[in-house]
Amino acid sequence: MKRTHTCGELRSSDIGKKVCMQGWVRFSRDHGGVEFIDLADAYGITQLVFDPEDIAAGADRKAISAALKDFTRESAVSVDGIVRKRVDGTEDPKNRTGDVEVLITKANVLNRSKAPPFELGDQKESVLPGEETRLRYRYLDLRRTEMTEALRFRHRFISAAREFLEKNGFIEVETPMLTKSTPEGARDFIVPSRVHPGTFYALPQSPQLFKQMLMVGGIDRYYQIARCFRDEDSRADRQPEFTQLDMEMSFVEPKDIQDTIEGLMAHIWKKIYSKELKTPFRRIAFTEAMNSYGSDKPDLRYGLPIIHITDIVKDAPYDIFQKILSKGGIIAGFNVKAEIAKDKIGRNDVDRLIDFVKKNGLGGMTWMRATKDGLDSNIVKYFTPEILSELRKKMDVSEGDLLLLLAGPVRKVLETGGILRRKLAEDLDLVPPGTFDFAWLVDCPMFETDPASGKKDAFHHPFVMPTTPLNDENAGGASFDLILNGNELGSGSQRIHDPDVQREVFRMLGISEEKIETDFGFFLEALGYGAPPHGGIALGIDRVISILLNKETIRDVIAFPKNKKAQSLLDGSPQKVDDARLEELQILSVAIDDIDIDEIK
Repeated sequence: MKRTHTCGELRSSDIGKKVCMQGWVRFSRDHGGVEFIDLADAYGITQLVFDPEDIAAGADRKAISAALKDFTRESAVSVDGIVRKRVDGTEDPKNRTGDVEVLITKANVLNRSKAPPFELGDQKESVLPGEETRLRYRYLDLRRTEMTEALRFRHRFISAAREFLEKNGFIEVETPMLTKSTPEGARDFIVPSRVHPGTFYALPQSPQLFKQMLMVGGIDRYYQIARCFRDEDSRADRQPEFTQLDMEMSFVEPKDIQDTIEGLMAHIWKKIYSKELKTPFRRIAFTEAMNSYGSDKPDLRYGLPIIHITDIVKDAPYDIFQKILSKGGIIAGFNVKAEIAKDKIGRNDVDRLIDFVKKNGLGGMTWMRATKDGLDSNIVKYFTPEILSELRKKMDVSEGDLLLLLAGPVRKVLETGGILRRKLAEDLDLVPPGTFDFAWLVDCPMFETDPASGKKDAFHHPFVMPTTPLNDENAGGASFDLILNGNELGSGSQRIHDPDVQREVFRMLGISEEKIETDFGFFLEALGYGAPPHGGIALGIDRVISILLNKETIRDVIAFPKNKKAQSLLDGSPQKVDDARLEELQILSVAIDDIDIDEIK
């Protein structure tokens, strides 16, 4: 290579060296005839200097001057020069190469750039355009230091994961991308077959069935950096295509899988941060998480637990509470301690919180504030001194504390309580910066019931080993989630290895015998050939990286993501295809305008 050094490499020890630098012109400025250029590449920025009065021996002043006229912003260029110390007082301590500069002795343009649609300097020093523009010109957005560093961090994370897994007996196996469409929870992307007209493949939502069949095949310990596809609405932490660190192990129990993941994360932590990660991670049961934090992925970096007071206020002659309790509802809330609130929640703020609760589905919120004379609010008159005394004791009330009380259906109170808890933590700055708090959500239910339709669905997926009889009203499953800072990083479970049990779970989910055979017959057949006890987990790599880098969306850690509407603004997909292509696949193309609605009716 002609390039001798990257733009992030030169130091004071290189002063006097002849170098060849190649990269992009990030900025240029003329100071009284002396031209300064910031040359950037994937590794950093180096300052170049052209001084017509300070030309090195053998340098062609006119040729350099002519070449620099084509050094437009973001042009790819090559420069030969001599490393020298910057003039005293002009050093840049924020830049790793900020003590030196390169005096140009030769310059030429490798590829002249058009004017870029937005500034590519450090995000902290320039105003970025909207995300849509960045995604439209993603190849330019990737040149920004922040994007480059995010992708390098992602690489180091995956590299460290591979290193740990291979040392621990795992082998990487690829599973098919063109698969059978099976009902696993999300909507499939389907791919038409030209060879077999009228039939379709599905892109995998996950490698679930294949990795389990690898265990039947005796692979024992499998992993894959797996691409997965789900035709769902995009969110900050969701894309139609995403990447999982997918794993499966034979002859294990849930604790073996959890221990392996803790070892994996500790290894990655040591590699990336040069720090020890505290293990084992704490365990929190699903029921406790919902009752105390209103979420199955609670943020445990701060307090503010939900406090249940139904048993205390159940006899209070307060009509609103009594109506709710008569319908099986509950009363619960928070004690925002005086030292936490720090005078940040006044009466107007309480009103805003009430509106917030209403927008999230509850009828409202009541409150009490603790003064030196006792609890004070417009509803205190409905509670006897004995009830108020018990309330103070249960909620650990001190002078200046603010009690926020929610009442309603059990599920809605807990869900809204979880949302309110997060808002309070943000508003009151309760979240400690730079803290990563891992936990396992355990003792999860096997099923959940849709409140609208009454239909029973799998809590995680249909392949989880039940831990109680399936006909129990609150049947449990051997599934677990890895939680970090209020986010689910991934789900794992002990799998069903008995085909009869697997078939019964399908039945419990309302899948007909015909559908079971059509969709899962091949899988049930595989389990019938001595499938070993096995289990595994999948971690969402995009989500993990975005949390560790404190990004607001996983789109900032994916090289070429889709936008919020699942579109690729870079290449224009999805888009229509020629009728000839559709005809080849024997798919009928009909324009909406050509449809006779009356004829269809």
